[in-house]
Amino acid sequence: METVYITGHRNPDTDSIVSAMAYAALKNALGQREYKAARLGQVSDETQSVLDRFGFQPPMLITDVRNQVRDLDYDTPPTLDASATISRAWQAMQKDRVSAMPVTNEDGTLYGMLSAGDVANYDMTSVRDPQVRNVPVYNLLSVLEGQILNEGTELWEEVSGFVTIALPAGRENLMFSGQDVILVCGDQPDMLRRALELEVNCVLVCQAEVSQEFIEMAKKTCIISTPYDAYRAVRLIQHAMPISSICKTKDMVCFHLDDYIDDVQDTVLESRFRSYPILDEEERVVGTLSRFHLLRPRRKRVILMDHNEKAQSVPGLDQARIMEIVDHHRLADIETKDPIYVRNEPVGSTTTIVAGMYQEKGLMPTAKMAGLMAAAIVSDTVMFKSPTCTQRDIDMANRMARIANVSLEDLGKAIFSATCGDERTVDAMLKTDYKEFHIAGHDLAVSQITCMDSDRLLARKQDFLTAMGAIRKARGLDTVVLMITDVLLEGTQLLFTGDEDTIRQAFNIKSDDNCAFLPKIMSRKKQVIPTLSALWG
Repeated sequence: METVYITGHRNPDTDSIVSAMAYAALKNALGQREYKAARLGQVSDETQSVLDRFGFQPPMLITDVRNQVRDLDYDTPPTLDASATISRAWQAMQKDRVSAMPVTNEDGTLYGMLSAGDVANYDMTSVRDPQVRNVPVYNLLSVLEGQILNEGTELWEEVSGFVTIALPAGRENLMFSGQDVILVCGDQPDMLRRALELEVNCVLVCQAEVSQEFIEMAKKTCIISTPYDAYRAVRLIQHAMPISSICKTKDMVCFHLDDYIDDVQDTVLESRFRSYPILDEEERVVGTLSRFHLLRPRRKRVILMDHNEKAQSVPGLDQARIMEIVDHHRLADIETKDPIYVRNEPVGSTTTIVAGMYQEKGLMPTAKMAGLMAAAIVSDTVMFKSPTCTQRDIDMANRMARIANVSLEDLGKAIFSATCGDERTVDAMLKTDYKEFHIAGHDLAVSQITCMDSDRLLARKQDFLTAMGAIRKARGLDTVVLMITDVLLEGTQLLFTGDEDTIRQAFNIKSDDNCAFLPKIMSRKKQVIPTLSALWG
């Protein structure tokens, strides 16, 4: 079951976080268990205080929804330990119809890659060079279905030598000589006797009995019997070697589940391997990737809450599949490839919309969730003093407060007293509720801090202006504006830098200072941005 990420905007405020959490809870409560709330940035002090009050953890953090290796329908071929035989590896390849497979260490980490070409190359080489080295006897017994006849004489672990088929006694020039031999014979007593006299490393007796005399005679020679004929036995000896002896272990190219496909494609284009091992976070092999897997990745599925602008959304959105948009802002620039469900309503809080959806589905949120939702509505409507606030926001907040048995006034005081502690840096406060806009060729950033004592923040005015200037330069913006919205004064202390003449003209500011109090200005969405949009045409 693929996860659907429900996410608010970057630099999330309380409404963005809570609406995503509440909508995920609603979807999952209706039986669709794959929905998961997510956030795109750090949780503000205000939001954290609300979450702590009602016993919730922040949603998971995601930073990108670009396609990753984990989004591919990659292969999961069998993986064999490096000590497995070539015979077993080939059988696995044939059974699963794969041309390459990962070779692993005992703990599942990558040892190498084995391809059908590696096996074929080894087979061709062994025709001209029939020598094998350090073949584990256990492997030989396994592939040959054999048994050691003189096991009590000596304990053999490995055998080595030139693989030789015994020839008729009259062909002296083609017969074996020396000890470095693995002799394959049948019912040939003379050949067997000669081999034992020479003390060859190993004798493989095919489809024949061995007398007790020869068994007792063998002191340094391992005698193995097999039901296979000589020709097949020779091939199987070669295939008894461990795959570690022929697989590729150097200059390998591998990928991890979290690697982005854009980067993977570049690497694949620069190499010529048929398949590439895929590793998890602990470097264990989980599958293999081929070129054709890159053609049709599964796109991550997302639902956008409290925004519909690409600049405010999660990076990589163009590679994701947008399922729904639930918002209360102006329509912006996000495009989709398929028709989707969009719910955009002119209310003060996205959480108000979600609360209405609970009602429509005949589902009551838990007391804790209702308290969280009430706090989000209070936060986004600035205790119902924002011009964006509607009667519906007030009604929904009161309903959620009744379910949670909390006071909206107490919630508001707790929320707005948590936003401007003296220990916080101006940079941190600026980025808590920060949004960028592109309006008629103008690049603008507007940050908002809502509080109940704006004088405390104005004491740090010069620090704010310096930090705003640094943001403008780093981000290449024309103007940066800070709204210090005072709930008790029901207005905003406006700080601005950049295109200062435009700001003065837009809000009729007479002073030459970079700060002015704007009474009744409480909303970035409904008052500041529309004013600048009208001025710039």
